[in-house]
This record gives sequence, structure tokens and C-alpha cells, in this order.
Amino acid sequence: MGEEERYRNKIELLQGTLDMLILQTLRWGAQHGYGIAQAIRSGSSGVLQVETGSMYPALHRLEKQGWIKSEWKTSGHNQRAKYYQLTAAGKKQLGKEHSRWERMAAAIGGLMNPGESEGEA
Repeated sequence: MGEEERYRNKIELLQGTLDMLILQTLRWGAQHGYGIAQAIRSGSSGVLQVETGSMYPALHRLEKQGWIKSEWKTSGHNQRAKYYQLTAAGKKQLGKEHSRWERMAAAIGGLMNPGESEGEA
């Protein structure tokens, strides 16, 4: 795959969308930053790739909001890693974000496919 093709295929995540995806990933249990990025990548069949420069500021932002908490643990590779966990406030926020995302996706779908929302093909 050429550099230009990689660039075209890369999708930049909006800050709010990345936050929602991190919260969603943490619903399945505590995870370190690299593990969260891997879960987002594999869950999107490789389409969504979160760079380190985006992941860690997002994790700090979510922790500051009280939506996630962290603690240092030893990883499976016997290295210390900071593990993040969803809080009760984070679960509530994820519900709000999910509803907002569904409204946004429906609105964009209506703009991109006019007529389909009116039953036309």
C-alpha cells in the first residue's frame, strides 16, 4: 500500500467521537492505552487507527472529567502499565454520547442519501 493510499484511507477521529469509542471499549473491562487503541482498530476492521498523540490526551481528558479512573498494574508482559476503567459517571456519559451519535449519524445519512428517509430509493 502506497503512502498516498494510506493517507486516503486514514480517518481522522473527532475528539468527541474518540472519547465515545474509548468509553465504549472500556465497557468490557479495564485496559491500558495500547490495548484500547488495538480494540478500536480491530473492532473497526482496521479502519479506525488511534495514534498515541491522540489517545493519551483523550485518556487524560476523560479522567479529568471523572468518566474513567486509572491505576498502575503489571501487564501480561510483566511491565508496569496504567490501566483505565470506566466509572459510573462514564457509563452515564457513554449513554448520552451514544444517543448523540445515533442522532448525528441519522442526520448525516439523511443529507448523504436524500429520499431514502422519505421511502424513495
